[in-house]
Amino acid sequence: MKPEENKPDRYVSFAGIEGDKNSRQLIAMLRRYIDDPEKSNPFWEKFKCKLEQVGRPDQNGGRCLDELFLIHSYINNIRELFEEYEDWTAMTLLEQIEEESC
Repeated sequence: MKPEENKPDRYVSFAGIEGDKNSRQLIAMLRRYIDDPEKSNPFWEKFKCKLEQVGRPDQNGGRCLDELFLIHSYINNIRELFEEYEDWTAMTLLEQIEEESC
């Protein structure tokens, strides 16, 4: 199966893929839920601690996390949350990120 003409092939290049922008946008969508005490839980509170370490290797034993890494690592949890709240816009972006970058 050959890739569509205008669609970047992620296995060849990330050119044309706005991974960082899309990841930051998805995290903002996620935060609408996890920052609400009524919708958060201990898992999401721990996830927010990981978000605080993004771009701060001094806070994470020299390892530099980014939003895309966290999305990739917790994609099923994120998907479950968006499904629970029927946030299909966020689900569409999550699927795009998964297809292009994970």
